[in-house]
This record gives sequence, structure tokens and C-alpha cells, in this order.
Amino acid sequence: MIVHQQRIDLHTLEAALPPGRVVADPVALITYEGDASLDKGHPDAVVFPHSTDEVVKIIQWAGQQGVPLVARGAGTGLSGGAVAEHGGIILQFSAMDRVLDLDAVGRSAVAQPGAVNLVLDGLVKAKGLYYPPDPSSGRTSTIGGNIGENAGGPHCFKYGVTSNYVTGLEIVLADGRTVRLGGRALDYPEYDLVALLVGSEGTLGVVTEASVRLVRNPPAVKTLMAAFDSVEAAGEAVSAVIANGLVPATLEMMDQRIMRIIEDFTHAGLPVESGAALIVEVDGYPQSTTPQIDEISAILLDHKAYNLRIAQTAEERDKIWYARKSAAGAMARLAPAYYLVDGTVPRSKLAQTLTAVNGICDDLELRVGYVFHAGDGNLHPLILIEDPADKELIKRVIEAGRRILELCVRHEGSITGEHGVGIEKRAFMPLMFTPTELAVLKEVKEVFDPANLLNPYKIFPEQAEYLGAPPNGRVAEAVATPPIDPLVTPATLNELVQTVQFCRAAGNPFQIRGGRATSGALPLASVTIATKSLRGISKLALEDLYVTAGAGTPLSELQAELVQHKMWAPLVSPWPEATLGGIVATNLNAPLRMRYGGVRDQILAAIVVLPDGRSIRAGRPVVKNVAGYDLPKLLVGAHGTLGVIADVTLKLTPLPRSCTSLVIPLRDLGQGLDLGLELLQTCLMASSLLLCRGVDIPGVAAPYALIYTAEGMAEDVTAELAQVRDIVQEKPGGGAILVDLAGSAVWATWLRDAAVTSLVARVGVAAKDLPRLLRDLNPTMNDASFVADLASGLLYTQGVAIAPMRREAHRLGGYAVVLSAPDPEHDALDIWGYQPAGLDLMRRLKARWDPDGLCNPGAFLV
Repeated sequence: MIVHQQRIDLHTLEAALPPGRVVADPVALITYEGDASLDKGHPDAVVFPHSTDEVVKIIQWAGQQGVPLVARGAGTGLSGGAVAEHGGIILQFSAMDRVLDLDAVGRSAVAQPGAVNLVLDGLVKAKGLYYPPDPSSGRTSTIGGNIGENAGGPHCFKYGVTSNYVTGLEIVLADGRTVRLGGRALDYPEYDLVALLVGSEGTLGVVTEASVRLVRNPPAVKTLMAAFDSVEAAGEAVSAVIANGLVPATLEMMDQRIMRIIEDFTHAGLPVESGAALIVEVDGYPQSTTPQIDEISAILLDHKAYNLRIAQTAEERDKIWYARKSAAGAMARLAPAYYLVDGTVPRSKLAQTLTAVNGICDDLELRVGYVFHAGDGNLHPLILIEDPADKELIKRVIEAGRRILELCVRHEGSITGEHGVGIEKRAFMPLMFTPTELAVLKEVKEVFDPANLLNPYKIFPEQAEYLGAPPNGRVAEAVATPPIDPLVTPATLNELVQTVQFCRAAGNPFQIRGGRATSGALPLASVTIATKSLRGISKLALEDLYVTAGAGTPLSELQAELVQHKMWAPLVSPWPEATLGGIVATNLNAPLRMRYGGVRDQILAAIVVLPDGRSIRAGRPVVKNVAGYDLPKLLVGAHGTLGVIADVTLKLTPLPRSCTSLVIPLRDLGQGLDLGLELLQTCLMASSLLLCRGVDIPGVAAPYALIYTAEGMAEDVTAELAQVRDIVQEKPGGGAILVDLAGSAVWATWLRDAAVTSLVARVGVAAKDLPRLLRDLNPTMNDASFVADLASGLLYTQGVAIAPMRREAHRLGGYAVVLSAPDPEHDALDIWGYQPAGLDLMRRLKARWDPDGLCNPGAFLV
């Protein structure tokens, strides 16, 4: 391993920046030797950039000097990710701490990396909005640090983690170039490099701006704390709550040991005589929170809960949460240090995992307490370190960490749920990844940072056997090359691997086909790999809310099985034959993504065969997993150009108990846009807010219509649609029709029918810009039919010329792509009409795994 050792001449750096930016005083540097982990390192200097331009100058200087760079937010990380282990420069972002823009209408914000999580959340809540990622360190941790570690927090069971909210990034690459990935529009035609950066621990690029999406702040919250005799009993109660189709905002658990420690510190009234306590929080409308809590209380009582305590005031709720988030501070009263492990397991494995962890710590004579996210299976054993100078004690603590993480991996979990790998857990990466999988992750790093200057030596084990791509990406000579049929239908992973390897050895371009036989043939492909035999559910884990199925499984077939269990994967396709692999590859999102998230938010894991013939498993069947890079999301929207998906693991969601739509007939476009923007501020339970023209809706004769669908708890749906009715009735001629038809179903039917004979396009802009786009385009659209997804900023058009739409979309920072066109017209069209700023990164990544361009050639803009 090459380690930076030369003495750094800082004079040229100081000359390139305004005075005071560079700090090299040895005493001042002591503050930056560590983060909140046990790891230490001495930086040569700390630099405080005030702008992206200054970050560029620093990185360019570092590249010329061969000096490593470590980005740092507030230093609250728990894995050594912000530690300058081998010297170099720390980029300290405390001076880049502004929220640059807050769009209350389109529900998005742009923040610098040094903006504090709690400050951003406070600003958006003042506008009636909510930024859900809420790590325990949120009072001080920064957006940049949260992005680096893909931070979660207690509310991620319902709302998800940081990667579910970051839509765009401005980054500075290791070569000093500034690149914008994604943006405030959704579903840009590009690889999801944003997903790679989120959770990458600063190893791929330096974030200087982040675009994030926001949701409406729930108007009511109720918090309940219940006592149980044991952790096992509390875990069974959690499973019962989920099995009843309830989705609380949080499900947090503490064991007796940690409660006693916290209670001495906070005096919050925790049930310290019980074996465990469960904190449950629900949110929604006031009409809904009390029934939710009542139902959950009954379930908990049925599972031997006692001493149920419902917070009656905001102060009482804050007291409960202050206790939960003070665990680390309370531990400091018992020992000067602690080791916090954050492995994750499927939630049904929590109780047995905790029992085993207790056995590990008892065997090694270590004291431990627990706070953990029971809803997502994220363990947080806090192992006390009474004497950090005791090498034998530290050795036992590290051994305990290793055993605990081995246990998590055996249970199909992750070595890190939200703290990251950093220095602390890099040696454990081979527990979770094969040498081939580690090599693939390393190749991603090399594409972005070939000189290994950005946070070097983090994530990857120092001594590991990497099985990378064969020379020039070729398969091994031992692979036989039988004749390749024009159509191959592998039924197993091994058959799929062999097929891809045979194509590689023979130099045969191949295309991938899912369920839509009408997708057409790629002109450069001589072999078609059909996934229709990679079909069926291989694992249905209802307690753990995930399903694993073959890539060739039709979505309709999957949903038919899930509905029998009152579950579903919240995805909709216009085509009944659409497969899971095809949906992932094309990233076509229905309007319900405003309620549940898009395809990228539903995928947890995948097995994929890369174009060079290597098969890898990416991700794990847990919501929280920040070990390595998020490769499953990279497959979303890649149109099969990065490999052939063999199977996918998707999140499951309980079926909504109620789903109802209001249709509002309208006379003109302006009326629809004005009313639509007003209704957008109401959306909490909404799964669609569509403005349609020329769409066949039963009972509607007007040229335009708004469709507002709400789904979830019946009380929430009733309350929200009552608000919608009140707003509509105040308008001239206002009236709404109640229909038993979801907006996503209307979208799917229209898109399927429109695609048969007409050019159909999707235009994406920031949600706040969609009304402006429609007004500008309307004079040239000749009353053409369209569906506008107001919440997502997406416009779907039928029979409208693509060129003028592209001009307007590009002017607004968006895009316009062709979804379908009659065959003769299709061949002459530029389908994408867009050049991502990160196109060179996309091409380098594609070339790394497919140097000859054999995999799905011509399917995407790479």
C-alpha cells in the first residue's frame, strides 16, 4: 500500500486562496485528528473553502502535489471516515453552510455540504414541509456528512434514508472538474451516479451542493412508549404491528441495561424495571393518529406489553426522544469511550441476534447496552471501554465487533446500516463481499478517482484478494465457445453467466429482452437473451417486508401473489407483461412515486451478470445498508447496458386500507394549473395529482381534468379529500366527482393506448417549473392529449413534436425523451436528446465492464 509521507509545501496552496483559509498550526490540528470513532490520524493541514471555486482550486493543487484529501462535515461520524489516517489535507466545510434555495411549491431545496441537518429541517418545517432523514447527531451533523454516510435515523422505517431524498449533486471530481449529477427534475436519462455518491464516504467526489426533495410535514403526531418483559417479546410485538398493515413513523427499542444508564442521565421516566421498552410514533391527520395509536396499543397489549404511556404534549414527546437520542452521552458517564456497532439484520432476526450478541459480550467480559431501530433491524450495541489505553481491552472490543458483524452477515444483514465502513469496518468487508464483488466496487472507485486521492484507503480492506476483470475485459480462455442461438432463454443464474461469457468470447453483441416483445431489436445485436425463464418468487419475507424474484417475473404476477398477503410492491406499469428486470432497467415511474418513492427507492438488492461475464450480488434485503457503493440503484434506468439482471429484491408495503380519487373537470389549462398548484400544497396522503387533457375519464366531458388520488388509512384519506373538496368548492363552478379509479391507473391506461400509434414523450423539469413549461408549450401543442404529473414535474405527451419540447425543457434545466414512436419514425429519432454532465463517467464505467460494447448496444446514450 502506498502511503503519503512526503512533507507538504503549503505556500502555493495558501497563495491560491484568500487569507485564513489554510490552518496548519499543530495545536489547532489536534481538533481534526479524529471524528466520533476510535480512529485517529494527523492531517498536514485543514482548509476551509467558502465556495465551489475554492474547492476546485484546492483539489487541483492536491492533484498536482499528489496529496490526499479528506472531506469533513461536523466530525460526528462513527467509522473514521473523516480521519486523515495517512496525513494530507482535510476539507472542512463549516464555511459552506447555507441553504441556497427553498422551493415550497415544488417541495425541494438546495443546500451546501456544511448546512446542519436540524437547521435545514427547521427551515422547511417553517414552510409546512419536512426533510425526513434524522440521525441522532442531527443537531450538529451536516448534509454533506449525511450524504457521505447515507444517514438514516429513527424515522427511516416509514420515510427512508438520505438516498431516498437526494435528487441531484454538484461535485468536484479528483481531477478538479465540477460536474452536476441529476438535479431538481426526476428521472434524468443518465446512470444514477447520484446514488453511487450517496453513501460513498467521500471516496468518489467532493459534494459542494445537494438538491433534496421534501414532503409535507404531517399535521399531527402521537408517540407511545410501552414496556415488555424481554427484548424477544418486544420484537414479536413489532412483527405483529407490521403484520396488521400498519406503518408507524418509528419503531425504536431499548433494553433494560441502556434504559437504566439513560434514565440516570435524563430522568425521562423510562420503564427501567422492564426488560425492554418500545417507542412507537405515528403521524398523519389528527383524525387518524388516535385510531392508529389505539390499534397499535391493542396489538402491543395482546403481546404482553404493559405500562403503556402516550405522550399528551409536545414537551412529553420531546422528553421521550431526548432520552432515546441521549444514549451516547449517557454512556460517557460510565466510561470515557465506547464502541458502537451498527450492523443490520432483517427485523425478524433481531431477537435471536441480540441474544447472540449478549453471549459474545459475556464471553469476552464486556459490558454492553442497546438502542436500536426495531423497524429496520439496525442494531446499536454500545460496548463500554473503561480504559482506552488498555490494549488487551481494545483487542477484546474489536473481536466482539468482528463476531457481531459476522453474525449480522449470516442473517442476511449488513456490516453497517448507517455509520459507514470508513477505517473501522474495512477489514470486515470480505465478510459480506466475495473477491469478485470487492473488485467491482474497487473498479467504481478507479473510474472516479484513478489516483486514489479522495479519502484514500477507506472502505476497502488493506490486504484482500481482488478478482478483477480478466485482461482487456475478456473471459478466461478456458470458457468454451459453442454456437450461439439467435434467441437464448437461460433458466438459471449459471446458464445466464455461461451465455454472457459465450457472447463475450465470440464477440457477439447481445440484447436483453424482458416481457415486452414489442420492444424491437437492437440493430447491432446478433443474440437476444430473453429473461422470461428467470421467473418466480424465490423468497417472500412478509415479516421483513421484502420479496426476491427472478428478473423475468411479470410485475402483474408478483402483485397477484402479494395481494393475497395484503401486501404489494408499490410499482405500476402500463404493460401487463412488463417484468421486474425491465421495470428496473427502464425506470418508468408511475405517479404514485410521490407517495411511495420511485423504482430506485424500492430496490434493495439484485444479482447481476456484468457484460464481462462476472456475476455479483449487490445490496442486501435490509432497508439500511451502507457497505460499499449502492450498485442496485446504478442498474435503475441503465437500460441493461451495465449487465443482465438475474433477480431483484424489492421492498414490500402493506396495501393501503383506503384508496379514493376526486376528479375535477376544468374548462382551460390556466384554471387547471392554478388549482393544481394550490392542491399540491395539500398532498400528504396523495398518490397522484394529475392534470390531463384529452384523456378518457368516465363521467367527465370537459377538455381538462385534475385527478387527485389519496391512499392510506381511511381516516387520513377522508380528511385529505375533505380539504381538497373545500378548496375546489371555493372556485367558480367548482365541483369534484368521487371515482373508484387511481390516478396511476389512468396514467398507465393512457400511456399504453397512446404508445400504440403515436410518438409519446416524457418531459422532465423541476416541479415548480412544470406550469411554466406547459404554458409556454401549449400554443404549439395543437390540443394534443397529455398527462402532467404535477408533483413529479413530469409531462407525458402524445403526438407532439419533440424538438420544441426539448428546447423549452433544456432552458429550464430539464430534458425530453421519446418513450415510443411508430417504427419507421423511431429509427430516425434521437431518442434521448440529452447529454449528461457526467457522460464521460458513464462511458468509463460502461467501458470498464464492457470494453467492446457488446451488452445492449444502442439501447442507451452511452
